[in-house]
Amino acid sequence: MTDTNAPKADAIQQEPVEQENALTQSEATEEQVTNQEATTAPSEEETSSETESVTLPTSADIIARVKVLAEDPLNASKEELDSLKQTFYKLHRAAVEAAKEAHIANGGTHEDFKVDTTEEDEYKAAMNIIKEKRAEQQREEERIREENGLRKEAILDRIQAMVDNADKEQASYNDFKALQQEWKSIGEVPATKQTDLWKRYQQLTERFYDILKLNIEFREYDFKKNLEAKTHLCEAAERLADEEDVISAFHQLQKLHQEYRETGPVAKELREEIWERFKTASSAVNKRHQQHFEELKKRENDNLEKKTAICERIEAIEYDTLTTYAHWNEKTQEVIAMQEEWKTIGFAPQKMNTKIFERFRAACDKFFMLKAEFFKSMKDNLTINLEKKIALCEQAEALQDSTDWKATADKLAALQREWRTIGAVAKKHSDAVWKRFITACDTFFEKRKEAGSSQRTEEQENLAKKKEVIAALTAIDPENATEEDANKLHELIRTWNSIGHVPFREKDKIYKQYKALIDRLFDALHESEASKKVARFKDSIKEGMNVGRERERLLRAYENMCNEIKTYENNLGFLTASSKSGNSLVAEMQRKMEKLKADAEVVLRKIRALEEKEQE
Repeated sequence: MTDTNAPKADAIQQEPVEQENALTQSEATEEQVTNQEATTAPSEEETSSETESVTLPTSADIIARVKVLAEDPLNASKEELDSLKQTFYKLHRAAVEAAKEAHIANGGTHEDFKVDTTEEDEYKAAMNIIKEKRAEQQREEERIREENGLRKEAILDRIQAMVDNADKEQASYNDFKALQQEWKSIGEVPATKQTDLWKRYQQLTERFYDILKLNIEFREYDFKKNLEAKTHLCEAAERLADEEDVISAFHQLQKLHQEYRETGPVAKELREEIWERFKTASSAVNKRHQQHFEELKKRENDNLEKKTAICERIEAIEYDTLTTYAHWNEKTQEVIAMQEEWKTIGFAPQKMNTKIFERFRAACDKFFMLKAEFFKSMKDNLTINLEKKIALCEQAEALQDSTDWKATADKLAALQREWRTIGAVAKKHSDAVWKRFITACDTFFEKRKEAGSSQRTEEQENLAKKKEVIAALTAIDPENATEEDANKLHELIRTWNSIGHVPFREKDKIYKQYKALIDRLFDALHESEASKKVARFKDSIKEGMNVGRERERLLRAYENMCNEIKTYENNLGFLTASSKSGNSLVAEMQRKMEKLKADAEVVLRKIRALEEKEQE
């Protein structure tokens, strides 16, 4: 008689079908994992090109890396090998083109040019080692899978024989369980055989349980053990929902699916319930796995937007406005900062990662190429300026012994004005050429000074004029000073500055009197410290003083201050003043910038004072 409690074949087959569908979904997701993981593999070009101003590795670097991978090719990733190949042939083609151009430039022709294949041969030899070893590994793995398939087919044939002879009592339940255990111990089989083998195994298992005359207690015991095993698998799958590593959880789930399939059936009334529990736990893990890659994709898209914004900022540089060394150096710091920012951003989507990097590299290369051209042109200008200044030195030297005081003084003054119109020269020549020029000028003016017979009389007259200025300053009451007194004060200062030299022995004494009165009146009239500095500077300008050199020094100082002010203004534009610390930093930078502006104004007024002195 047929055991009424024996599980029906069609009822048992319902479970494997659902399991097979679940496995198919899992395998498809795993393929997505492989594709997604590939997108996170950094290209050799990017990791080696962003260390400085975006430079590629050399062919020798790539060959060395391939040789290292050839020592352990089974652990070398396909992504890295593809990236190394792409970068090597890009460099190789560039080297061949450069060699061909050099060959033609040296008088050769296209026909007699020969390509040096030494590096390419060395690269191919190392890469072939990797390919051969990996191919050998694949062949071995395929052979093992084929053997496993044959072993499982043999087990199925034995189970088939047991099922066919079950009514003759030639097979035992223990023999059947031993075959099941052996089946589970066998590894992977070819993908083309996997489904057919599993379906046949499941059908034979169901037939064995239906046909074999097992007593009800033993079958129920077997169902109970299978239920315990499947319950443990459900619990393990449910715990994977809390696994921190989403990828690891997904792969562990695939192993649990394999164990679930290989575990025997449970009582018919519990089959649907236990399968639903396992399927629900699997769905939770698969959902987290899918969300993980959706988030990864979003991060990569965000990274692409950030990298695109950096490219646009570099491409938007207005090169026409970069007209000085300071401008270029300031902009260089900005570009380097953007390169550092680039390094902190993760990878973009795989299909765009190389393209966005090439765009970034092209923008950086353009900047540094134009910078090099500017510095070269400036170097040429420095040479031209040096030649012009040497010519002025020669003209001044030709006039330094002249006794035609008036005409020569006018000519030298014209040369000095022309000197100021010429730009800078190389620092190593600057002091020497200036010293040569000013020495020639000073030689003439010293001789003219010595020849002046009326100098002492003029100094006495100047002394009397300065005493008159002191008397007028003394007459101003600082306690009751008015706006009219302030105007008078400035007029007296201009008068004082217009008066020439006084006798040397009287110089310090009368200047101390003048300075004390000016300081007292400035304080009383609330004049700025800047006005004091300018006034004192004007007073310090002397006859025969090296005005040109002083003016150049002040011009350089003024230009440096202006550049520093611009830097502050640019930095203020990047700061976000939304936080308390941001407001404090902005306020501090604004205070520093205002002080710089005030100092720059003082320097500018000093320069104007020197120009007024030259025009006298």
